[in-house]
Amino acid sequence: MRSPNDLPDDRSTATLPKAVRLAWGIEEPGTRGPRKGLSLERVVDAAIEVADAEGLAGLSMSRVAKQLGFTTMSLYRYVDSKDDLVELMADRAIGQPSGLVVSGGWRDRLESWALGEYRAVRAHTWWPELTISAPPTGPNNLAWLEAGLRAVSDTGLAEDRKLQVVLNVSLFVIGRARFALDLERSAGVEQVDYSRMLPLLLDEARFPALRAAIEGGAFDSGDADDAHWLEHDFRFGLDRMLDGIERFTGG
Repeated sequence: MRSPNDLPDDRSTATLPKAVRLAWGIEEPGTRGPRKGLSLERVVDAAIEVADAEGLAGLSMSRVAKQLGFTTMSLYRYVDSKDDLVELMADRAIGQPSGLVVSGGWRDRLESWALGEYRAVRAHTWWPELTISAPPTGPNNLAWLEAGLRAVSDTGLAEDRKLQVVLNVSLFVIGRARFALDLERSAGVEQVDYSRMLPLLLDEARFPALRAAIEGGAFDSGDADDAHWLEHDFRFGLDRMLDGIERFTGG
C-alpha cells in the first residue's frame, strides 16, 4: 500500500475520490465484514469476468457477489458503489502498455501506441461501452497517457499541443473500437444492402456524389465479423489522422 507521505506535501490524498485512492493503493478497504477469502483484486477480477461473459448490462453487485460466492453486502467493504467498481474494472482491464515501438520517429511511435491501445480496448467487449466523463485517473490509464506523450515528445510541439494530439488520437481509437463493437453485434442480423437499395432511392440529379460513391463500390464493405478487416479499416483512418498531425508539426 502506498503511504500518503509518498506524495508531495501540498497534495492531500483525502480529497481524492475513493475509487482513485483504491486504484493507486493509497487506501485499503475498510475493516467491516468478512475478510477471509476476499480482496479488492478478487472483487475487481470477478466483476471483469462477469462483464466479459454478460456485458455491462449483466453487471451488478449481487451478480459479482454470486460469482465470488459471498453476500452482496460483503462487497461494500471493498467498494462503495457499482460506479466505483466499474472505474476500477476499466483501469485493471486495459492493463499496462507493452510491446510498443519506442525508437524511430514520433509517427512510428504514435502509430504503435494507438494500435496498442485499440487492441487493449478491444480485448474486453464491454470496455468501449464505458462512459467517458472525466480524464483518466487510474494507474494503468495514466501509464497509457504517459506512453502517448513520450511518443510525441520530440515533435517540437508545446506541451498543451502534445496532450491535445494524444487525447484526440485516443478518442479516435475508442470511437473506432465502439464502431467495431456495434458492427460485430450486428453480424448475423439481416443487413440492408445499401449498394442495391440506395440507387432505387437517390435521384442522380439531387445526389450525384452519393451515386458516384455507390457506382465506385464505396459501399461494398468488408465482413463486419472479420477482426482483420475491422483493424485494417481502423488503420486506414489512423494513417489519415497521422498525416494531419504530421502536417501540423511541420513534418
